[in-house]
Amino acid sequence: MKSFTLALPVAVLASVASASVVPTKSISKRASETCEQYGEITTGNFIVYNDLWGESYASSGSQCTTVDDVSDNSISWSTSWTWAGGSDDVKSYANAEWQFDATELSSITSIPTTWEWSYTGTDIDADVSYDMFLAPSADGTDEYEIMIWLAAYGGAGPISDGSATSVTIGDYSWDLYSGPNGDTTVYSFVASSTITSFCGDILDFYTYLIDNEGVSDSMYLMSIQAGTEPFTGTDAVLTTTAYTVSVE
Repeated sequence: MKSFTLALPVAVLASVASASVVPTKSISKRASETCEQYGEITTGNFIVYNDLWGESYASSGSQCTTVDDVSDNSISWSTSWTWAGGSDDVKSYANAEWQFDATELSSITSIPTTWEWSYTGTDIDADVSYDMFLAPSADGTDEYEIMIWLAAYGGAGPISDGSATSVTIGDYSWDLYSGPNGDTTVYSFVASSTITSFCGDILDFYTYLIDNEGVSDSMYLMSIQAGTEPFTGTDAVLTTTAYTVSVE
């Protein structure tokens, strides 16, 4: 499996110990697109990032990300890309980030989410994943990165310093990997088989880490992103027809 260094999120909101959502009006039927390296689209309670943080590893390629529809805590969006060269390196992380205030794990009762998506293209080497960070305080430095991989295409694999542990969380089976990314410890739950229609409670993954990996429930959840990390492929399109998430 490949290992790679994942860039930190483009933006982390100013933090207070509360799970309140930034108040916004519901928006629908408003498509917009960005093809810029660090292009972003703020809409509803989401920021959608193109985030071509690793494009310098590619010998050629491009990527654009489009928001199709958003309402309250639900969004539909897509990203299209072609990348060649640097087969061991991630080129980007197009994603939708849910906007909320940094919140201590012990005060969270649920993080319900659904994700309906599909992938098309040729020779796709990529993952489809949630990406989240934990810090010891609301304004602290990230100590943990938590990823939930719903799919791994081609040779894509997570950061790992050893073998995986098989776990069952919700209605799904996962292989749990861990390893360092600088000073950050990365935990990656990789689905045993591709999940294109996911429904679950992200808090269950944190409960597992608290009970089995020594992660403290006093850690603050800093961000929740959902998207794709491509290595290489041609005419690839990740289409999210419906994605919902909230912190309760």
